[in-house]
Amino acid sequence: MDSLIGRRDETARLRAFLDQARRSRGGALLVHGEPGIGKSALLADLGAAAADFVIMRACGAEFETELPYSALHQLCAAALAHLDRLPPAQARALRIAFGMDVGTPDPFLVGAATLGLLLEYDGPVLCLVDDAQWLDRASAHALAFVARRVDAERVAMVFAARDDAGDLNLLPRLAIPRLSDIAARALLARALRGPLDDRVRDRILAEARGNPLALLELPGTTELAGLTGDFDLPAPAAAERSYRARLEVLPDRVRLLLTVAAAEPVGDPCLLWRAAELLGIETTADDEVPLVEFGTRIRFVHPLARSAVYRAATDRERRRAHGALARVSDPVADPDRVAWHRAQASVGPDEDVAAALARSAARAQARGGVAAAAAFLERSAALTFDPALRAERVLAAVEAKLSAGDFEAADELLSTLAPDDPRIDLLRGRISFARYRGDDRPTVRLLRAAAKLAAHEPDRARACYVDAIETAVLTGGLDSVIAAAAATPRAPARPGSVDLVLDGMAALTTEGHAAAAKLLRPLVSNHRDEVWGRWPTLGFLLALELWDPDAIRAIASRTAVSGRSSGSLHMLRIGLAMLATVAVHAGDLGPAQELISEEEAIAEATSAAPLVYPRVQLAGLRGRRAEAEVLFASVGPHLTLSVQHATAVLHNGLADYPTALRAAEQAVTTGDLGLAGQSLPELVEAAVRCGEAAVARSALAALTERTGEQSWGQGVEAWARAMVYEDEDAHQEAVAVLDSCPMRIWSGRAHLVYGEWLRRKGRRRDARTELRHAHELLSDFGAEAFAARAAGELRATGEHARRRTAQASDALTMQEVHIARLAADGATSKEIAATLFLSPRTVEAHLRNIFRKLGITSRRQLRDIR
Repeated sequence: MDSLIGRRDETARLRAFLDQARRSRGGALLVHGEPGIGKSALLADLGAAAADFVIMRACGAEFETELPYSALHQLCAAALAHLDRLPPAQARALRIAFGMDVGTPDPFLVGAATLGLLLEYDGPVLCLVDDAQWLDRASAHALAFVARRVDAERVAMVFAARDDAGDLNLLPRLAIPRLSDIAARALLARALRGPLDDRVRDRILAEARGNPLALLELPGTTELAGLTGDFDLPAPAAAERSYRARLEVLPDRVRLLLTVAAAEPVGDPCLLWRAAELLGIETTADDEVPLVEFGTRIRFVHPLARSAVYRAATDRERRRAHGALARVSDPVADPDRVAWHRAQASVGPDEDVAAALARSAARAQARGGVAAAAAFLERSAALTFDPALRAERVLAAVEAKLSAGDFEAADELLSTLAPDDPRIDLLRGRISFARYRGDDRPTVRLLRAAAKLAAHEPDRARACYVDAIETAVLTGGLDSVIAAAAATPRAPARPGSVDLVLDGMAALTTEGHAAAAKLLRPLVSNHRDEVWGRWPTLGFLLALELWDPDAIRAIASRTAVSGRSSGSLHMLRIGLAMLATVAVHAGDLGPAQELISEEEAIAEATSAAPLVYPRVQLAGLRGRRAEAEVLFASVGPHLTLSVQHATAVLHNGLADYPTALRAAEQAVTTGDLGLAGQSLPELVEAAVRCGEAAVARSALAALTERTGEQSWGQGVEAWARAMVYEDEDAHQEAVAVLDSCPMRIWSGRAHLVYGEWLRRKGRRRDARTELRHAHELLSDFGAEAFAARAAGELRATGEHARRRTAQASDALTMQEVHIARLAADGATSKEIAATLFLSPRTVEAHLRNIFRKLGITSRRQLRDIR
């Protein structure tokens, strides 16, 4: 067990981790610590202890962080023989990622395909990934995706990294400490080949500071043997100094050969010897070539050895090495690596190399490697001589870094450009919005960009103002944006969609909803208009503001479809959240749960925060007070309006009207697009129940101005008018209109308030009919608080409501409901796993829980659940 001196506890934990994986309780572990602390040795020791495992290895390379999926390809190379066993979409995604096919890979499918490859082996699998801090971002993302999904599999994944491992930082961690003094002395004694003066030994121990690599390397350093040197170096630096000392005594040709090996991250011996031949490097059998191991792959004895070799070389030596490697690499099979080597070999601007890097960026982006594309473009810009072309490439690099989420680097790149370009303000506005935390106004930069464009490019200026409006709707400051947009030249004689949006938003703030609706309603109802493809969030909120049920569903569907087809995970998540919101309004709480579950699965897979607002709205309508209040309390201040709206819905359902009144007033007072208008009916109901007649009438007037000609709006307006004026004709109008409206939750609420009114008027028989229907509808929807309110009113008429048949959603989690519905539709475990980005064994475990909770024994019985 203690083959590694001083690492008994660490090796014991790693062996136990292996044993868990043997019993189908797999997982992932991040082994982290300073360079030279022994991470690689622990991985090697673990591999030796895993004789019954299929072992897959990869090693991050500092020089390969710009090549998307390079580390993943390295890990999966031996498993590609199983590629044809995967679902076709997954297999193709992996082929595209590895440059074996053309197209844009879906990152989820790449992750799912990688998981599928690991599970194709009959025995347990051990993945060992060293230097994970240098994984390219696409590989790190895919491997983190897999690592979170092997807990029910015979798969163990161990990553070794320094402190920052990017996407892998959230994995369970095993910190590797420095060796104790006793262990350090024992390791040093093992490393020594002969006697050593006590004073030298003490100095080695002091300088090594418990770092195993330093203890192994320092005895060979001639400076130490002479009792000289700087003893204030950190241990990794001391080890690197030891490597450099060994380099200094080598012949020039051997040092150059090692420099080529350090510059060639793949470790391909054919490339190394061809490059050496090109450089005229001749070695003999008598030459000692330390620090590397020659075999089917060339491996340095330690990553610090590679780094020491590369840094010890002169600039000219490094350029010669990269130039030779560029010439011997295959420009057809590996054009990106050729371009990268050419870039490293360049002394100054070189348009041919810059253009090659730009082409590499395009290929990287097509393969989903936006971080790699950004790096290629940044280097391309640095090698571009023409100032205008260099600016274009810098801007393209900024766009790529924004997509990759590297906002600091994007901001720094923009600082290299002349500040008078309006695109800089536009991009800074986007960066500010992406990093928005409530203490700045991203719209300021967008307005500045629009002002610069207004004189010479008015069309782009007006589009920029729409950018600012959509941003302001979400972050605040809408009035100032509208005022600025109104000062621009008027739209042409035949205004386009962008012009109509601007004019309509201006009318909304200056002339009111009726004037704005005339301009906006035709445009919003045309969900295919290109304007809603570019600004879907604004379109969705406007559709809510105009109470247009067809438009909100169509815009939500278009957004989700666009996200899936383009591979934009951000857009897909927005579309799914929109669709979940539509489902809540429609009373389809089961499908809403599934959509929320899918969005959360994507968020978890991408290490992003889930979009909480549809879950908040679902909780308010479902009416489970304790669950809802816990959720509401956990939501950040950026969703205060959503929480206030949902709180009003929750407490109107619970008949806690004073609480509903306070929440609805806060939601309406903000005047925010969409939800403020949606909160008006809640304010009307709560105010009427609390005897606040003036508040109710004012809210009704504001609602009437908004609702227009759509059935949803007309029905809700009649529902509110009936309560304010106790008008039976309005009650009957509301029931008739809302019964045929797709937003069916309002049908249940219309029957409920009409039944309550009838009961108060002493018309018990008529009241029972309405309340019975309301209870059935609201129970079927799962709106439990409103259904309970209807049941209570029924009891007051002398009739007891029938108990609601138990539904699957009562016992199951959101994810379990989604899995149950997919299985009921005939999907296999593998198909469900691919849809929800889980492993098949995890799906089977969920199904066992579902069967137990529902008291069933087969998938066929799932078809009967509701």
